[in-house]
Amino acid sequence: MANFSLVPEPTFKAKVDIPVPGKKAQKLEFTFKWRGLDEFRAFMDNLGNYDDDTAVVLEIVTGWELSDAYTPENVEKLVKNYIGSAGAILNAYLRENAAARVGN
Repeated sequence: MANFSLVPEPTFKAKVDIPVPGKKAQKLEFTFKWRGLDEFRAFMDNLGNYDDDTAVVLEIVTGWELSDAYTPENVEKLVKNYIGSAGAILNAYLRENAAARVGN
C-alpha cells in the first residue's frame, strides 16, 4: 500500500540558500504553507499587491530552523540584512510547488 494521502499536510519543509555577502550562501530550512491549486493561483495573481518583501515571506512561511524566534520583526530583519533572501525564499517555495506538480 502506498504511503500517500489525498489530503496533503498543511505545511512542508524545504532548504533555502540564503545569500550572504562575501561568503557562500547559507542553507536554512523553512516551513512553508501548503496551498491547493486555486489558493496557489490566487497567491500568484496577488503577488504584486504585497506591501513589501517581508509581507510576501510572512504569507508563505510559518517557521524556520534559526534559534531566533520566527516573528514578523525577525523576518523583516532577515529580509533587510540579507538582500536577496526574500527572493531566494520565494523561489524555493515556487520550486517546491512546481516539483510537487511534476511529481503528480
